[in-house]
Amino acid sequence: MSRRHPTDDGDELLARLGALTAQARERAELQRSRVELAVALQQGMLPASLPLVPGFQLAVEYQPAHHGLSVGGDWYDAFTMPDGCIGLSIGDVQGHNIEAAAFMGQVRVGLRALASVTSHPGELLARTNDLLLALGTDLFATCTFVRLDPSTGVLESARAGHIPCLWATADGRSGLADDTGGPPLGVAPEMEYPVTVHRLSAGDVFVLVTDGVVEGPALNVDEGLDQVVRLAGVAAVAGMEATSLANAVIRGAERVGHADDAAVLVVGRDKSASRQ
Repeated sequence: MSRRHPTDDGDELLARLGALTAQARERAELQRSRVELAVALQQGMLPASLPLVPGFQLAVEYQPAHHGLSVGGDWYDAFTMPDGCIGLSIGDVQGHNIEAAAFMGQVRVGLRALASVTSHPGELLARTNDLLLALGTDLFATCTFVRLDPSTGVLESARAGHIPCLWATADGRSGLADDTGGPPLGVAPEMEYPVTVHRLSAGDVFVLVTDGVVEGPALNVDEGLDQVVRLAGVAAVAGMEATSLANAVIRGAERVGHADDAAVLVVGRDKSASRQ
């Protein structure tokens, strides 16, 4: 009966370890490539610029965050609709992979396309919900859509499972938008999304965020929302530019300790506008 030399066993073990290491490296490289593709896809689907709206300021800050080798699916958008109003959306897709990034693009493009059919926020979300269900995907998204009429300063908003918007006025009031909202997009057919009406007077601000801004290990969502409400209140009273407020909110998100994308979209009305 032959005996294996101890060095033979050691060589075989080293060979197996080498093969396993090579396989692990290949898988890591493949996953890294998928993440890079997802990041490029995500960034390519976000708007390159925001529309210029006389009498108003629009500002955005976006901070992608990776979960190891994963990527989130938050988005924001702002565009001029056929009726001359401004459409604003912000949302978060379930999942942290290339499929989520692609689905984010489908939601954003769907909202834009359907805005040519209707600018009513509630009907727009309902139509988008039905469109996503028709795609047959298992993913879903939370979203807020806002219609801004620049001629009046009126904001009409509808919410699909997303966290509330925040507001602040130049005379020192601030809080969360008091709306009912509906379920996330892509969950169930024939859903209704109630619309809430707000009005921006001179110096007022309206803030849309994703949950990466307000929820993390350091703060729960209520504490995070309170933090943004306080920032918005200070900004409105001080006459801070929308860009400065958006930057302050995203810096606050860093203190939340979030492990998700963080996006903030600010709408402010110029102080020079006549109060209505």
